[in-house]
Amino acid sequence: MATDETRKLIVTADDFGASHEVNAAVEQAHRDGILTAASLMVAGDAAADAAERARRLPRLGVGLHLVLVEGRPILPPKHIPALVDRSGQFRTDMVRTALTIFASPSARRQLAAEIEAQFAAFAATGLRLDHVNAHKHFHLHPTIASAILRAGKRHGMTAMRAPIEPPGVIAAIDGTPRRAGIEHLWAKVLRRRLRKAGVTVPDQVFGLAWSGELTPQKLRALLENLPSGLTEIYAHPALGPYPGSAPGYLYAEELAALTDPLAKAAITRNGIACGRFADFDRTCS
Repeated sequence: MATDETRKLIVTADDFGASHEVNAAVEQAHRDGILTAASLMVAGDAAADAAERARRLPRLGVGLHLVLVEGRPILPPKHIPALVDRSGQFRTDMVRTALTIFASPSARRQLAAEIEAQFAAFAATGLRLDHVNAHKHFHLHPTIASAILRAGKRHGMTAMRAPIEPPGVIAAIDGTPRRAGIEHLWAKVLRRRLRKAGVTVPDQVFGLAWSGELTPQKLRALLENLPSGLTEIYAHPALGPYPGSAPGYLYAEELAALTDPLAKAAITRNGIACGRFADFDRTCS
């Protein structure tokens, strides 16, 4: 439950470092819009460019976007054979990877090593670690969550996303009936676990139902109906599609939403306090 009746908001861009198109959009959305945080893919094609931009944006809360599926590892593929395919990339079958991690002690050791390597790569940027989450929300897997907590304790992790999206809020906006699925239950388990470990976790997260289609109209409606407590809205802004981008995602529209003057006005009108995870550095309960 929310701790109080105030409304606090973190607006995060995932996939920072995936491409120059993403990085430029993140910088624009932060300078000219409502974006307050970004999650860095440390092995992304444009990770160095993202880190350089972030150093020029001291109020942008940059976190680690752990990639353990559908992406490039930090460690040499020969060191993590259980996690990669023949091309040396992470596997794309999340179910198969999840079962492998659960069943194989060797795979769990490889997982821990790769997670540690990604935390170390983030630390090497010199950026302050604002938060942690995982690509495709793979940190809902209990074994992955355990490995992140162990590594995070060594690297100063203080905040993490548990993707709990209130279906009633989304249904009230778009008129489509929504029901909480099994991922919603796993996310609640994760939130309890993280808070017990002293990690700050938002009360609710928006971005799941409208992943890749957070249009200006949807974002404005969400800001008008924002629940009390600490909320995270995450998006995937980019100047447009890029190599490896998700088919059908409305990247430019998401950027337009984050830079929409009416969104800024809604935040001011509704008295919503915006910031990074570091600005709300206590565990919600």
